[in-house]
Amino acid sequence: MTEGTAPAGALKRLSDEGVSIWLDDLSRRRIESGNLAELLETKHVVGVTTNPSIFQAAIGSGEGYEEQLGDLAVRGVTVDEAVRMMTTADVRAAADILHSVYTSTGGRDGRVSIEVDPRLAHDTTATIAEARQLSWLVDRPNVMIKIPATKAGLPAITEVIGAGISVNVTLIFSLERYREVMDAYLAGLEKAQAKGLDLSRIHSVASFFVSRVDSEIDKRLTVLGTDEALALKGKAALANARLAYEAYESVFAGERWTALAGAKANKQRPLWASTGVKDPAYKDTLYVDDLVAPGTVNTMPEATLNATADHGRITGDTVTGGYAQARADLAAVEKLGISYDEVVQQLEDEGVAKFAVAWQDLLDAVTKSLNSKGVDGE
Repeated sequence: MTEGTAPAGALKRLSDEGVSIWLDDLSRRRIESGNLAELLETKHVVGVTTNPSIFQAAIGSGEGYEEQLGDLAVRGVTVDEAVRMMTTADVRAAADILHSVYTSTGGRDGRVSIEVDPRLAHDTTATIAEARQLSWLVDRPNVMIKIPATKAGLPAITEVIGAGISVNVTLIFSLERYREVMDAYLAGLEKAQAKGLDLSRIHSVASFFVSRVDSEIDKRLTVLGTDEALALKGKAALANARLAYEAYESVFAGERWTALAGAKANKQRPLWASTGVKDPAYKDTLYVDDLVAPGTVNTMPEATLNATADHGRITGDTVTGGYAQARADLAAVEKLGISYDEVVQQLEDEGVAKFAVAWQDLLDAVTKSLNSKGVDGE
């Protein structure tokens, strides 16, 4: 096998193609065991993303959090404060581990993302306040605050970027919303510039979700059951992502961007999220191998990272030559009566709801732990 397709070379080849590999997971055990630092050395990982579901899994297990939970219980803090203290501590520690990457890449990578409370997804003012608070609490230059790409999230993105805080925009499913996200980012840069802030220090990524698009559209294609419908399974998510990259190329070559680039602003990079394959019929590296393009980020669950290291087939750019086919694939799905607009709105609504449920589950688990430790200490 060639270097690009050999197990030892797939991740390096991916990095060499201009894709930043980020890990979509974090836990205190991963930090304290040295595993995160090891992934930087052995798996070309240069960033970390978190979300409410990830923290629910990590903190809900209790492993590594016992001492801090005990201290928080003694202090009698609220469950919301306890969760924030634990999550920001993990993100701060991860940011310190990744600081050398942050320095060596000029702030481009070495990033760790933490999300605003998902219950605030439809509240612009509260999202802005939460983003400021999280940035202050983590207190690391390489933190990124995650803001969902809801309608209420768009003006929050502008305000937070305008305050000089780097942002990871999450839960993007539709091409129209993605264009609105890029517009919100540019507006934020313009605000920051008007305040005299150094634009070179502000970074952003736009997390475009992939596998969930296939999951929903494939389900509808299966119900239709015709040969024409079944032949389209597994095509919509890649098509959607490739057209997102086309939109990115267009926006960041326009006049509005050119003016900001002159002030040393950074492009808002597309980030492929939800890249773990949901359908076992598909190759487990599908959303890595087939979404290679320069200037992108792919944040992977560890299983996908390991699969790519083991048998990923990185053959160069698999995005920019496929725009016509991508448009044809989405048009074919629409022609069968499956509404793109309906699907992406449903996915956004479900994404916000799932994170809110995960956050509530986390709050419930921490409440139980605090109560038990409070009783033990009496």
